[in-house]
Amino acid sequence: MIIFGPLLVTVGIGFFCWLLFMLAVFALPLFVGLTIGAWAFHTGAGVLGGIAMGLVAGGATFGVGQLALALVPWVWLRLLIILIYVAPATVAGYSATHGIAQMAMSSPIWQTILAVFGAIAVSITAFVRFIGMAMPGSAGQGLARG
Repeated sequence: MIIFGPLLVTVGIGFFCWLLFMLAVFALPLFVGLTIGAWAFHTGAGVLGGIAMGLVAGGATFGVGQLALALVPWVWLRLLIILIYVAPATVAGYSATHGIAQMAMSSPIWQTILAVFGAIAVSITAFVRFIGMAMPGSAGQGLARG
């Protein structure tokens, strides 16, 4: 039993880190969806109305970002759009890594250092994923030219 405890903790931390990396792209739509959903709930829309408004707002935020990346012809404006979506992912990466570091060690200096490294890693991952979304697909272009 003493062997399984640390193993399960390591697997759990690894799972949450993987989940953080996969969901970092959706930090801004999640934030917008939660904010609009909470606002709708507190203005009298009820639980289902708040959930519906939050889902619509989060989906619209992600859709507007994808549409903007697809339609904007200037590289500098695409980079700005990507940075707008990567900034909340960086904050989420810092907060999540800092929370994990607080459980693992007691030194606040090392907690902050690990949190900064986690924020950098999450922001690079989100940036690379958004760059992949912003690049035009080459699958259909070869058929049109040939």
